Amino acid sequence: MVKFYNYDIVFAEIPDQVTLALNITGCPNRCPGCHSAHLQQNVGEILDNDALEVLLRIYGNAVTCVCFMGGDGRASEINALAAFLRGSYPHLKTGWYSGREEMDSAIELKNFDYIKLGPYIEERGPLSSPTTNQRLLLVRDESTLEDITHKLTKR
Repeated sequence: MVKFYNYDIVFAEIPDQVTLALNITGCPNRCPGCHSAHLQQNVGEILDNDALEVLLRIYGNAVTCVCFMGGDGRASEINALAAFLRGSYPHLKTGWYSGREEMDSAIELKNFDYIKLGPYIEERGPLSSPTTNQRLLLVRDESTLEDITHKLTKR
């Protein structure tokens, strides 16, 4: 089961979106220098369709996107949550921040608008760094991804 530690309304994670960012726990990646090492533990509240409904009743009119920040250990469940959002809230964009190099086979692109791939490598910097190894991808369709990392890069 997917759990989340906390959430916030953010403006910098997905370009041009007001995003409800859900910090997913149980991260298996263990990136050296991780700024959110507490998310490696399997703690927090259960994130299911009901929990998403509660959050969207509170914040739904204020956000344009829901982004799962992590969840690499439960990609199929993240995919199912995104599918629920796509079906129940088609006006909202969906995103997933993964620390993996490659897309998990459980992820169906039709359920997402944005996907971030790549582990955090301290010397390369975060997604906003011009030297980052991470990539933010815009899902154009089920077979086309466009790299839009430049929209987040600080120069």
